[in-house]
Amino acid sequence: MNSIDALFEEPLKVLPPRDMEREAHAKILRWRNDPEAFVREVFGADPDTWQVEALNNIGNNDRVSIKSGHGVGKSALLSWLLIWWLSTRYPAKVACTAPSSHQLYDVLWAEVRYWLRKAIPEIASQFVLKSDMIELVGGASETFAVARTSRKESPDSLQGFHSPNMLFLVDECSGVPDVIFQVASGAMSTVGAKQMLTGNPTRATGYFAKSHDIDSNFVKMTVSSETAKMVSPGWIQEMKDDWGEDSEVYRIRVLGEFPKSDSEALIPLDLVLEATERNIIQPLEKPIWGLDVARYGMDRSVLMQRRTHAVTDEPDIWSGLSTMELVGRVVNKYNNLNERDRPSQIFVDVIGIGAGVTDRLIEMGLPAVGINVSESPMLLADNVFRLRDELWMQALKWLETRAVQIINCPPLIKELTSVHKGYTSSGKMRIESKDDTKKRVGRSPDLADAFVLTFSYGAGLAQGAFSSRHSDWSIPINREAAGNYV
Repeated sequence: MNSIDALFEEPLKVLPPRDMEREAHAKILRWRNDPEAFVREVFGADPDTWQVEALNNIGNNDRVSIKSGHGVGKSALLSWLLIWWLSTRYPAKVACTAPSSHQLYDVLWAEVRYWLRKAIPEIASQFVLKSDMIELVGGASETFAVARTSRKESPDSLQGFHSPNMLFLVDECSGVPDVIFQVASGAMSTVGAKQMLTGNPTRATGYFAKSHDIDSNFVKMTVSSETAKMVSPGWIQEMKDDWGEDSEVYRIRVLGEFPKSDSEALIPLDLVLEATERNIIQPLEKPIWGLDVARYGMDRSVLMQRRTHAVTDEPDIWSGLSTMELVGRVVNKYNNLNERDRPSQIFVDVIGIGAGVTDRLIEMGLPAVGINVSESPMLLADNVFRLRDELWMQALKWLETRAVQIINCPPLIKELTSVHKGYTSSGKMRIESKDDTKKRVGRSPDLADAFVLTFSYGAGLAQGAFSSRHSDWSIPINREAAGNYV
C-alpha cells in the first residue's frame, strides 16, 4: 500500500491536494459520496431544493436527466459537479458539452470560474482554469475537465475519453445531435462512470427526450421555473403576459415540459427557440430587408432585417398607413442609417398595393426589388407549389443549420411556428394562405412573411426585378449562386 492509500481505511485511488492537512483527508472521503456536503462546505452555497435532489441523485446513481425551465440554476449545478468530481477522485476526467460555444464558454466555464473563486483555498488552489480545460495541479495528464462543442459534422470531438473515474456533463441537451451521444457512449463503458443531462426541453424527440421515457435507465427530474428560488416572479409574469400559460413556449421555458407535437406546422418550435439562445458574431456586411405590405383592414405592413446568419433587429410594424405614408417611413429609415447598415436589397411583396410601393421606392433611389410570391418557384420547383412555399422552405433550411440567430420576439416566433403546411395532389408542399392562418389563429403572419421575403435573392433574379442602377452583385446570376446565398 502506498503512502496515499495508507491515509485511508480502504485503498481508494484518491489524490489529496498537496497543501491540505492530514485531517482534511477524511473530508475528501466523505465528500466523495456526498456532493451536497461538498457544495455546502467548499463553496458555502445554499442549493435550491431541486439542486439538493439532483446532487443526491448523481451521488447514488450513474445516469441522471433533468429537464427544466429557464434560469433555475443548471449551470451552477454542473459547475459544482465538475469541481466535486475532480476534487474527490484520482485519476478523474470530466467531458462537458453543449450545442454552442456560447453555452460552454460564456456560461458554463464562467460559472466554474465563479465557484472556484468562492471555494475554500485548499480546493481552489489545486486547479488551473484554461480556455477549454481545467487541470489539477500536478495531475494534468490524468485529472482534468474539457469543454467540447457538440456538432453533428464533427462528432469525434468527444471520442476517446476514458478514465477509472469518468463524468459526462451535457447542457442544453435538446440541441445536441444524437450522433454525439452515440460517439460518447464509449466514455460510459467504465464501471462507475456517471452522466448528467440537463436542458430546456425544446424538442420532443431525440436522445434527451428518450432519456425521460418511462422505461429509460435514467433517474428523471423535472424542474419548473415557477418553483425555483433563483427565478424572478417578474419574469414568470412576463412570460404569462407575452405567451399565455397555455402556450407551448410557456410549457417549455417555464414549466420545463416537452412540447406537444404540431405535425402540421412547417417550422418546429424548437428550431426557433434554439436560434433565440445563440449569439452569432456577424461579419461586416449589409443586411437584406423584407417588406410585407398590408393589403386591407387591420393587417400590418412589416419590415424585417436579416444579415446572412442573424436577425437581431426588432421588426418595424405599421398599421393604417397609405401607400405613400409607408414609402415615407421606409425611406426615412433608410436615410437615417449609415452606409454600412443600409440594405443591399429590399424585397417587397408586389401582390396588391405592394407594386406601387416598390415602384416608388425605386424612384426614390432605394434598392427595392418586387417579388410576386404567387409565381412558380425557382430553386425547389420539384418539391413546392409556389414561390411563397419555396421562401418558407428556405427559411426552414436556414434554421436547420443551427448556426443562426433570431431575436427573441414573441410575435415573430408565434407566427413562424403557427403556419401549417399541406400538399397538392402531385405531392408538392404548399403553405396555407394568409387568410387561412388568420382564420385559424386570429392573426395574419405578416412578420413571418416579411422575414421569409429576405430569402428572395434567387427569385428576384428569375423575375428580372433587379434595377441596374442598384445592382452591385458580383455573384454569377444562376441557380447555384442563388442557392448558395439562401
